[in-house]
Amino acid sequence: MKIKNKTKSSAAKRFSRTKTGKLKRKHAYRSHMAIGSTTKQKRHSKKDTMIKKSDKQRYDQLLND
Repeated sequence: MKIKNKTKSSAAKRFSRTKTGKLKRKHAYRSHMAIGSTTKQKRHSKKDTMIKKSDKQRYDQLLND
């Protein structure tokens, strides 16, 4: 009998998968203390971004999809 691998729940809360299989994430430094950031930085960090190809294999292991 094969043992099932568990999904890392902390990773499952932070990343979501798109229909094409890419991993989507939020930007950091958004919660508070944003006075030092420029308006452009704050505006661009609202939008989600994709995880880089070099990191994808590591996060795929955590998510076990």
